[in-house]
Amino acid sequence: MATPDFIRTVRASAGHQLLWLPGVSAVVFDDDGRVLLGQRSDNHDWALISGIPDPGEQPAACAVREVYEETAVRCVVERVVLVQAGKQVTFDNGDICQFMDTTFRCRAVGGEARVNDDESLEVGWFDVDALPELRDTALFRIKQALSDGPTWFDPTT
Repeated sequence: MATPDFIRTVRASAGHQLLWLPGVSAVVFDDDGRVLLGQRSDNHDWALISGIPDPGEQPAACAVREVYEETAVRCVVERVVLVQAGKQVTFDNGDICQFMDTTFRCRAVGGEARVNDDESLEVGWFDVDALPELRDTALFRIKQALSDGPTWFDPTT
C-alpha cells in the first residue's frame, strides 16, 4: 500500500512512533458471486482491496476509489460489514501503525478487472469456494460479507 502524502508529512515530525489510522477494505462481488482480490506488490499476498481515506474523505467513497484505482472495477457500496481495530504493524522502515478498519460489502457495476496501479501484481475474480491463500482477517471479512447478519464489531470493552 502506498503511503499517502499526508502521512509522510505527519511522519516527518512524528518519526516512527505509533500512528492510529483509519483504513477501509472492500469485499466486492460480481453478478456471479465471485469476490475481487488483488495480489499485493509489497508482500505478494492475495488480499481484499483496501486503503487509507484521504483527510475529509468518507470511508465508503474511499472504498469505491481504492477499488477503481487498484483494479479498474467500478463498484457501489451496499453495506458496512464490520468495524475492527487491527494489530500494531511495524513496517520494514520502522514505522509503527495500527488501523481501524471499516469493511464494506460492494457490488461491481462496471469495468474489467486488471492491474491498474503499482500496488498489485495481479487482480482477479475468485469463486468463494476456490480462494487463493488469504490471511484469516480477509477470510473473516468475506464470511461476514456473505452473511445477512448485522455489522460485526467486537463487543468487549
